[in-house]
Amino acid sequence: MSDSTSPSSSAARAAWSRRFLSVEPHEAPAVLAGVLMFFLLFTGYFMLRPVRETMGVAGGIKNLQWLFTGTFVATLATVPLFGWVAGRFPRRTIVPWLFGLFAVNLLFFAGALAAAPDNVWIARGFYIWLSVFNLLTISAGWSVLVDVFVLREAKRLFALAAGGGSLGGLLGPLLGALLVGHIGHAGLLVLSALLLVASGAAAVWLHRWRQRNPLPADLAPEPEPERLGGNPFAGAIDTFRSPYLLGIGVFVLLLTSVTTFLYFEQARLVAEAFPKKADQTRVFGLIDATVQALSIVGQFFITGHVARRLGLGVLLVGVPLVMVGGFVALAIAPTFAVFVVIMVVRRAGEYAFIRPGREMLYTVIGTEQKYKAKSFIDTVVYRGGDAVSGWVKAGFDAVTSNPTAAMLVGGVLALIWAGSGAWLARAQERHAR
Repeated sequence: MSDSTSPSSSAARAAWSRRFLSVEPHEAPAVLAGVLMFFLLFTGYFMLRPVRETMGVAGGIKNLQWLFTGTFVATLATVPLFGWVAGRFPRRTIVPWLFGLFAVNLLFFAGALAAAPDNVWIARGFYIWLSVFNLLTISAGWSVLVDVFVLREAKRLFALAAGGGSLGGLLGPLLGALLVGHIGHAGLLVLSALLLVASGAAAVWLHRWRQRNPLPADLAPEPEPERLGGNPFAGAIDTFRSPYLLGIGVFVLLLTSVTTFLYFEQARLVAEAFPKKADQTRVFGLIDATVQALSIVGQFFITGHVARRLGLGVLLVGVPLVMVGGFVALAIAPTFAVFVVIMVVRRAGEYAFIRPGREMLYTVIGTEQKYKAKSFIDTVVYRGGDAVSGWVKAGFDAVTSNPTAAMLVGGVLALIWAGSGAWLARAQERHAR
């Protein structure tokens, strides 16, 4: 009897997978590997993020702007090094080598913190290092996915892989809070290094899955060399030469600008509504938990269907247009209650819609650009946008203390952001054809 029911049971699971997750049966192992890769990576990172904030405070609150500057300079120095690695090693080993190198760095900092836990320069170095590690490893992980999957697969599967990151974003802080009293900061760094190595192994498995499950001839891209070659600065050169890649860079700059305007408003409204630091911490924690929960629901059950049925443009334009209305609402009623709704929608929308949509843009470019140009945009352009928009907002606040004017400027930036998303969606269709 079990033999007769097994085929029907398998068919039922396959039908459920197609209907609710948009996953074909043969893709399920690859999707699980992608979820696992990001889950392990984000768990390790979010476990260490509170440690980074502690190190930032240890270096002096008045010196934080120098840590931001140091992070940008370190990013500028690191990206060419990644470009060199990407050009010299086989594609399937780029991420394992990168993650392995960062794991060794984590072990070095673990030893340094164990030997000199109060050393302010070790604290500052770790703060800058982890800020670079964050963007570069996440960008490299997405490079594996855009290398393995073609566009029609990406529309259905990318959000599911991103859901693994949201799950890690929920578990990581909990693990850190539970374990730091038992194993200390150094122990957390060792655990994060082990998770990072396991994440790299999942990336290797994804490449092997593609080799075992090649695309049909009509969908397979042109064969690419095993080693990318090129020079370490190819990512920056390709970005400035290509209108399409430059458009992605502008989209990222506008994203960081909108985020910065909201971040400054968050600091003001939270400080006014909750004078006690303990209350502020609880509020930030509640916002983070709500964002991650909503992101998981969207990534697993909504984003794939939206991308497949309505197109990439909806993913790239929807949230920016909502933010236009959000900034107008804040200009009319600059209250904490209004801000919380807008902030949660923006962050959950970025994780569930914008980030998967942004990564889909890279599926139609050359393999070298998927690793090098993508890394340049995701790190140097992103951190540069943080730095520039922060100074612009600070200068704007120095001219006028009226939050209404700042919110209206933010609304204009969000409208331009939506326009850049619409242009990219059309450009991506042309590249795909």
